[in-house]
Amino acid sequence: MSGAVPTAPEQPADEVENHTKLPVDPPDYNSHFVPGPPGAAVPPSVGYPGGLPMGYYSPQQQSTFPLCQPTAGTHPIQYQPGKYPAPVQSAPITWMPAPTLMPDCPPGLEYLTQLDNIHVLQHFEPLEMMIRFETNNKYDIKNNLDQMVYTVTEDTDDFTRNAYRTLRPFVLRVTDYMGREIMTMQRPFRCTCCCFCCPSTRQELEVQCPPGVTIGFVLDHWNLCRAVYSIQNAKKENMMHVRGPCSTYGCGSDSVFEVTSLDRVSNIGSIIRKWNGLMSGMGDADHFDIRFPLDLDVKMKAMIFGACFLIDFMYFERSPVQRSSR
Repeated sequence: MSGAVPTAPEQPADEVENHTKLPVDPPDYNSHFVPGPPGAAVPPSVGYPGGLPMGYYSPQQQSTFPLCQPTAGTHPIQYQPGKYPAPVQSAPITWMPAPTLMPDCPPGLEYLTQLDNIHVLQHFEPLEMMIRFETNNKYDIKNNLDQMVYTVTEDTDDFTRNAYRTLRPFVLRVTDYMGREIMTMQRPFRCTCCCFCCPSTRQELEVQCPPGVTIGFVLDHWNLCRAVYSIQNAKKENMMHVRGPCSTYGCGSDSVFEVTSLDRVSNIGSIIRKWNGLMSGMGDADHFDIRFPLDLDVKMKAMIFGACFLIDFMYFERSPVQRSSR
């Protein structure tokens, strides 16, 4: 076999010359152009000395093709037939109209002067059930018209919440529609390892309105059969009593805590923990219905409102189940 390398066939010399020969000058494409009359002079635009660059439209310059200006509200936007994802819109929050300021009423409690019934709705936190991590509780306070009155937020550090669970000390901050803190509720830590009848183990809640000014206390009393509380004023004088049911773990029924006078004869109001089916049995999202007379002193209304949260933490707060280390 020879070692010659095959080459392309040779082309005639005249064909090679035709491929390499290029026109010297491009053809004249403007031979058919006829110039028209000169147009009106356009003043130079601000920011472009000497006029706009070629191809840019000036707002002062009249154009044969006017720009399309959108008209809002004249024609609805129409889409082609088909399935389109619905826009995600949060539900609007309707707040109760702000009342006028009243003398001898702590600022922010004017709402309670117009109400004889409020609802305390705790937020459901699925993260607690998934990762077994206790988070700060949040509540919405609404009236019978489903209007927001207050928001309540727990302010406790992560270690305290997950170390002490339902016995943890906490601070609850009550805010109005403008985000102003109008009330503060504080629960100190009480050791429960000793005798239950010992005064040092009695749970206590202090209510301040405005924050820093104490208006009363809610004090727990040890009882063998039922939950018993006393509502006190700023001088720790008993004003009302709260008497709970024999069992707060009733399945399928509401738990009623009656607010009575000191002699326990007349019924003043009630704190009702509503049964919400499966959510009440498994989830940590309680619903309380608080009722009191319309003409009751506004500070005592605030104290009944505060007693609801101490009852919630003592009997209905459910901490996430911890996994076994084995």
